[in-house]
Amino acid sequence: MEINKDIKIGELLQNYPEKAQILLDAGMHCLGCPASQEETIEEACEVHGIDVEELVKELNK
Repeated sequence: MEINKDIKIGELLQNYPEKAQILLDAGMHCLGCPASQEETIEEACEVHGIDVEELVKELNK
């Protein structure tokens, strides 16, 4: 499955727990927060000022 900007953080971490470090390195330090589990990657990027296209590219490497 290709990761896209519409996948929820919780779903991403459940299916690809190894991707957590990429999110942490990008500045998303709220991965354990219950609210973040229902946010999409795009929504989280907007909150943190992260380029969603670059992050999705990195997550799919």
